Amino acid sequence: MITAHTRLAGLIGNPVGHSLSPAMHNAGFKAIGLDCRYLAFPVAPTMLGDAIHGIRALNFLGANITIPYKEKAVQFLDEIHEEARFIGAVNTIVNFNGKLIGHNTDGRGFMKSMEEAGVTLNNKRVFMVGAGGAARALTYYIAKEAAVLRIFDTDTPKINSLVRELKKVSPDVYAEVSTDAINNSDILINATPLGLHPGDPLPINKTLLREGLVVCDVIYKDTPLLVEAKKLNCKTVNGLGMLFWQGVLAFELWTNAPAPVDVMRDALMTEYNRL
Repeated sequence: MITAHTRLAGLIGNPVGHSLSPAMHNAGFKAIGLDCRYLAFPVAPTMLGDAIHGIRALNFLGANITIPYKEKAVQFLDEIHEEARFIGAVNTIVNFNGKLIGHNTDGRGFMKSMEEAGVTLNNKRVFMVGAGGAARALTYYIAKEAAVLRIFDTDTPKINSLVRELKKVSPDVYAEVSTDAINNSDILINATPLGLHPGDPLPINKTLLREGLVVCDVIYKDTPLLVEAKKLNCKTVNGLGMLFWQGVLAFELWTNAPAPVDVMRDALMTEYNRL
């Protein structure tokens, strides 16, 4: 029931119509008895600043930020958490007494999802495709554990900038000009949006896939990349676990309360199985 006291949280991005986050967060609010609701807001690029300022103006709990605004949202915030500042992107905004504070829970969510899937990155050779906001969040943690992290992106300035920053975390981070180094890797991670929409090309040539390679995708469905990997008996991990755990961490930042993990997971899976 929505009342005159109901507070909102939401998702800001473009597009957002496919999002599973409302089901997960609304179940969480209900489970702990909070008079709050979570909605998805498609926001045009020219209106991003207005949308973020609206979090404060309308006294939202906060918001999640998704593609394509994780990096662009930073400029509109009052304060950036240390982790998000290093990453250069936010996926969660907390409205703390009118101050908008940016966080990034993607990396921690990814690491938790890998742990649940039984995949360790410790001393592994990791190849990542993509150097955008999602990649920056993941590599902040991966670089600390992997034996070697190689990153490929067609945007040369962006990838070189990311690698320079990650060298502060680990010396064994390298920019790649091709995807050939996948042949010498244990884990492949797609951190691009390729696979989100029908007709998207694969982020790599499928001939580079091989049995024994662990293949991960930040997209929360079985993308064409993961479908091809399964044909070769690769272990695959989609982005559903990352979506879940980054949401749990965001929920706890907004509410300052332990998240009802089982309830939120059940709601997420119910919505996911409807796809």
